[in-house]
Amino acid sequence: MSRLFKIIAAIYTFLATSFASAESGFWSLNMPRGVTEVSNAVYDVHMLMMYICIAIGVVVFGFMFYVMFAHRKSRGAKAANFHENFTVEVIWTIVPAIILLGMAFPATTSLLKVYDTDNPDIDIKVTGYQWKWQYEYLGEDIKFMSELRTSQDEQYGRVPKGEHYLREVTQPLVIPTNKKVRFLITGNDVIHSWWVPDFAVKKDAIPGLFTSAWAKTDQPGVYVGACTELCGKDHSRMPVVVEVKEEADYYEWLAGKKAEAALYASTIGKDWSNDELMQKGKEVYGISCAGCHQAQGEGIAGIFPSLVGSSIVTGPIEDHIGILINGVAGSAMQSFADQLSEVDIAAVIHYKRNSWGNDMNDIVQPLDVLNYKQSR
Repeated sequence: MSRLFKIIAAIYTFLATSFASAESGFWSLNMPRGVTEVSNAVYDVHMLMMYICIAIGVVVFGFMFYVMFAHRKSRGAKAANFHENFTVEVIWTIVPAIILLGMAFPATTSLLKVYDTDNPDIDIKVTGYQWKWQYEYLGEDIKFMSELRTSQDEQYGRVPKGEHYLREVTQPLVIPTNKKVRFLITGNDVIHSWWVPDFAVKKDAIPGLFTSAWAKTDQPGVYVGACTELCGKDHSRMPVVVEVKEEADYYEWLAGKKAEAALYASTIGKDWSNDELMQKGKEVYGISCAGCHQAQGEGIAGIFPSLVGSSIVTGPIEDHIGILINGVAGSAMQSFADQLSEVDIAAVIHYKRNSWGNDMNDIVQPLDVLNYKQSR
């Protein structure tokens, strides 16, 4: 009898030690602890529930094995003949109720913390697009797209995959340490899901609806997540990258982004040269267009039209601008009016009209795009 209990105790000790070693990487199947108040609360509840389940399992199965061993037929045991036992029924009702109440308290405390999005220091609007994220710092006049930076050559196996394959973006979301940041999450086209495991944040981005989450951490670093709602062909190419900076570095970055936005706005009225537009347009096309229309504009037969000799690309400039501003209803061609600046739209249109043999030899300026927007 004592030997059986020693075996059960050894198994329990092994399992408990394994789960407790999760932070050091010993038990890689366990969930990460994370770096925020919410993620730590979630982790603690998870571990508490795991220990309770292990303890219940050890007691229940230990008792079963003991009964099967001590009361087996070969030892002369005879089955008792009874139908009801009031005491046993009371015990197996009260004990589970007490256990559930004990589990409910820490779980409820953690849930209250998860949903406590009041009184944030910073509000950031997160919008999901096919297949990229837009971040808008409310009250700061800063808005930018965060798109996959992994090249088409890597994605299609033409060159070796890099260290951060499908986990790198053009612009990460940047937040400061020791500040409560509230994320207001929505979608533009289909349902996405914004997930950062180290923050214990996973919220659906639903068009026409805002969900909210929050994070606060004292640990600078780069934290990677993903879209976790199947949202189309490039669902796997929609990473989330968040960079946490020290407060002083964050405010320096914020000032730089404001200056960058002001400089960018001042270039709308500038007359861009052909070379400037081609260089900028090639960069924008590689990030925002090549995923569907391919690197050389050949498209994908039956899915995404070729841009080589296209009636839109070789047609009137105003019609070409209208496609990017308005999108095409009932197709995968979405509106880029809120995704790209006037400079980016003008540059990418100019690039498409003067690449791959199209050679329209015309100039598309940012002011043309702005005038089109204002005339709608």
